[in-house]
Amino acid sequence: MTSLGRIGRLARGSARAGLVLVAIAGIGRADATERRSDPVPKSLGPVTRRVVATETREKPGTILISTAARTLDFVVAPGKVARYSIGVAKDGFVWTGTVRVGGKAEWPEWRPPAEMRQRDPRLPEMMPAGPYNPLGARAIYLFKGQRDTLYRIHGTNDAPSIGGFVSSGCFRMTNADVLKLYGEVHIGAKVIVE
Repeated sequence: MTSLGRIGRLARGSARAGLVLVAIAGIGRADATERRSDPVPKSLGPVTRRVVATETREKPGTILISTAARTLDFVVAPGKVARYSIGVAKDGFVWTGTVRVGGKAEWPEWRPPAEMRQRDPRLPEMMPAGPYNPLGARAIYLFKGQRDTLYRIHGTNDAPSIGGFVSSGCFRMTNADVLKLYGEVHIGAKVIVE
């Protein structure tokens, strides 16, 4: 199946499906249109998920992120995790702590935080869903108590960035991987970032 067919199929039924198709057709926002010379991703990226044995006292449904190893472990059973390769924060943006999944979104639009826009004034106020959106196919929102941390576990349309130190604090997965994790993780799940 072509990437356009896959993206259209995944977006069907989503309130943002129209935005996905507009972005793909190149008739979206002016800032997205300027990037038409960039290649549209041809796939959802590789599947990096593998089930491995590990020692953890965390209960199934917990997410364990290792910035140093650039892995995300989703506890699937006592002593077993689904391990994914991820992209993590660049030097100066690394953080640690325990948070919770406070929300989830399919084909999210992206609104760069004010601090990010100050660092790079070229960033738009909002980027619609689609193949040029940095959040990819799914986003999992990380909260501390009732407060949105503005950090996400999200897909990416830049699969070669997986395994690198590439973000401003978010955790990137291939779209293929984030689609799988998104279906398994629940609102309220504990996320431990080390």
